[in-house]
Amino acid sequence: MEIQFKSKKLKKQYESHKEAEKAYGCEVARRYVGRINIIREAKNIDELQTLPGLRCHALTGTLKGLWAVNLTGFYRLLFRLQGETLTIARIEKVSKHYDD
Repeated sequence: MEIQFKSKKLKKQYESHKEAEKAYGCEVARRYVGRINIIREAKNIDELQTLPGLRCHALTGTLKGLWAVNLTGFYRLLFRLQGETLTIARIEKVSKHYDD
């Protein structure tokens, strides 16, 4: 999948581990970069949903249209799939699951 970022800040945090670590801490930063790489290599959303530990799922309510993967117990990575072929994943944000 092609990866796009909602903001320059999110892209910079992906490209620079130091920036991600400054924003989220060491563990979340490491997983942020790793999860994006996993999304990039996935053939489709079904593949992401079967990978253990990601807990990839569609969101509902006010976040309907977004998907989430687990980063840590409290943090998750939100992204949007664009197009019918699911070739583009747009990284929307990193959020605290219980503090959206």
